[in-house]
Amino acid sequence: MDPAHLATLRAVRAHGGVTAAAAVRHLTPSAVSQQLAALQREAAVPLTERAGRGLRLTPAGEALADAALDVAVALERARAACDAFVARPVGTVRVSAFSSGAQMLLPGLLTRVAALDGITLECSDEDVAQDEFVALTDRVDVVVAHRPDGSAGWGPDVVVVPLLREPLDVAVPLDHPLADRAAVTPADLADAPWIAVRQGFPVARVLDEVAARTGTEPRVVHRINDFAVVEALVAAGHGVSLLPRWTARAGDGVRFRLLPLEGVRAGRHVDALLRPERAERRVVRRVLDELRALAADAPAPAPSGGAA
Repeated sequence: MDPAHLATLRAVRAHGGVTAAAAVRHLTPSAVSQQLAALQREAAVPLTERAGRGLRLTPAGEALADAALDVAVALERARAACDAFVARPVGTVRVSAFSSGAQMLLPGLLTRVAALDGITLECSDEDVAQDEFVALTDRVDVVVAHRPDGSAGWGPDVVVVPLLREPLDVAVPLDHPLADRAAVTPADLADAPWIAVRQGFPVARVLDEVAARTGTEPRVVHRINDFAVVEALVAAGHGVSLLPRWTARAGDGVRFRLLPLEGVRAGRHVDALLRPERAERRVVRRVLDELRALAADAPAPAPSGGAA
């Protein structure tokens, strides 16, 4: 069986259809269909079936897709065995990160990798809902993703490399009644007007936990995903919000306080996600080493006592 055809089968499973798999594999939908047909002739059993407007794998297709992963990992491991005899790893590695994670990690990662001869980084920002990060690993070598405290994790289809945990604090304007507190509790925020991210994004789930502790639905007045905009709105007195402690902006005329939230596990885990076969590539592992070292040195300042 052609390894490229097996990779296409895995893409159909991951993305639920021919068109989406074609985009990931840089093929036409017709080429995807032809590859699936070729696999099915070799397997001699149905591998896919219609599911509404999409396509899903049959039990035989699922079994073959699982085996296809083993094939992909074995091929990359074989290439890595040869690469071990090369003086240094070379190649291009694609890295994506959610917006505030990109702000925190990508500048330093680019600086570190620039000192490594033969490795080129291609970076992008990908701010997606939590359940969409794994799918990005089909087209990006290393995906920097985040998830809230207490979440279930990323599933069995990816290699997960924990990088760091960043606390989430409550941002309030300087003239807010709570601004002089050392910390706040969910009860203190029961009637607060919230500026929240869209549902499905990791920080939204922490706000759900705050609501569960108070027994009241949070009063969300705005939904903004761009933290720079959120900071400006908080500073102007248009609500309170949850902001990541280490990546909230300092200075720049944006004035607010960050207050620790007690009684709730308010934080997010930042992880690197990779497809198992890509994790075998020596050049990818070298970049991952630099990313881990950078995350280990991430600043951990205390919550702001003035302008954040």
